[in-house]
Parts: sequence; C-alpha cells; structure tokens
Amino acid sequence: MQVAIVTGASSGIGFGCATKLAEAGMAVLGTGRDEQRLADLAAAVGDPDRVATLAVDLTADDSPQRIVDAALSRWGRIDYLINNAGVGSPKPLHETDDESLDQFLNLMLRAPFRLTREVLGHLTPGSAIINVTSTFAVVGGLRGGAYSAAKGGLTALTTHIACQYGAQGIRCNAVAPGVTVTPMVEKRLDDPRFRKINTEMTPAPRLGRVEDIAGTVAFLCSEAGSFINGQTIVVDGGWSSTKYLSDFGLDSDWVQR
Repeated sequence: MQVAIVTGASSGIGFGCATKLAEAGMAVLGTGRDEQRLADLAAAVGDPDRVATLAVDLTADDSPQRIVDAALSRWGRIDYLINNAGVGSPKPLHETDDESLDQFLNLMLRAPFRLTREVLGHLTPGSAIINVTSTFAVVGGLRGGAYSAAKGGLTALTTHIACQYGAQGIRCNAVAPGVTVTPMVEKRLDDPRFRKINTEMTPAPRLGRVEDIAGTVAFLCSEAGSFINGQTIVVDGGWSSTKYLSDFGLDSDWVQR
C-alpha cells in the first residue's frame, strides 16, 4: 500500500486531496493544526488502517522529523508528499510588515523546503512530490505581496527538485489553483471587486472546486502521470491564460485611466 503525506489536510484543498488519495487506495497521513478537523478527516476516510493524523505547527523546528517519523512508524514507507498548507489574505508589498512577510515565507516556502528535505531520503523510484502553488505564482496578482513571493519560490523549488532527483525516479510537479471555493476563500468572495475579478474574467462558467484540485493531484500521483515532471499544472478555468471578459464586463461603462 502506497503512503502519502498531505499538509494542511484539516480543511479545504488539503482535506480534499487526502480523501481523494485515500479513495485511490493509499494510506494517508494528514497534518494540520486543528485536532478536531483532523478527526473529521479520519472519519471521512473511514478506515483506521489507512489514515493517520498529526496536529503540528509546520514552521516548528522539529516538525519535519515528527511528520516523517509518524508516517514511517505507522506504515514503514513514504511514496508521496503533498505540500499544501498555506495562508491567504495577503497585502500589497508596501503594506506588508516584516512579521507578515516571515509568516508567509515560513509556512509556504521554508516549511515545504524543510519537509521535502526530510522526506527525500525515504522516497524510492516511482514516488512523487506535489507542491500546491497558485496562479499568483504564474501571473502578477493584485495584493499578492509576500504570498506571491512564497508561491513563486515554491515553483522554483519544484523545478529544481524535478531536475536534481528525476534521475532517481522521484518526480516533482506543482498544481496552481485559481480561486477555489474553500472556507479560506469564501469570505473574500463577499468582496464584490474580488468576485468580479475572478468571475467576469474566467471563461469557465463557475469558480474552482476542491475536487478540481484534488483530482489533479491524484492524477499526478497515478501511473497516468508518471512521465510528468517539473511542470506546473494550472487549474483555474482559463483565468490566467486568456484575456476573457464576460458580457457583463464588456457592457460595463468604461472609465478612462
């Protein structure tokens, strides 16, 4: 039985990835900070032989060792690492203080770097690392700030890992979600400007769902994705790759700049 580690698995995209990989027959170690939500993950998987959880602060010095030890002590192997944990609501560069900068970089770049480093020695040919990045690592984004910097660094780390360890049969890819309806995003969708930017400029007639991202991650962990390495797969309904504007947007009054 193959084993996957999923960070940020207590809600949103991480929860969806963990349950999707479990449905594919894997054993899953889900990490997060909220023990109750992690208990919900274990209940959703429904098979105690194929799920374990660990409440941990990913930015803590001992967290990589604790996570790896938990997976190995339970199943004796690690096949997939899904670096998903993140935080939202960034600010523009000029509004970002050092404390916020450190928070974003520590959680979304330093933590996956350190966890991947700890996991690498236990991966065997055919294994893979999936880094969940963002469209803000692909195109410029308003208010991206430290979030964009962290996710962009994670994209660069992805291609390095793919190159450095690909010959050992270890693949590394990134999945870059667009706006995906999760608890972290729902509040932002109450902002009319944020909603317009993402609905009126997306060719697909809906916003992203957790299942869209989880399915892409599962594909990259499958035999069907076994020759994909060093890539970023953008899952955003065409938002970042087209100049689409809805009829509403085209019919709106133009304001000279």
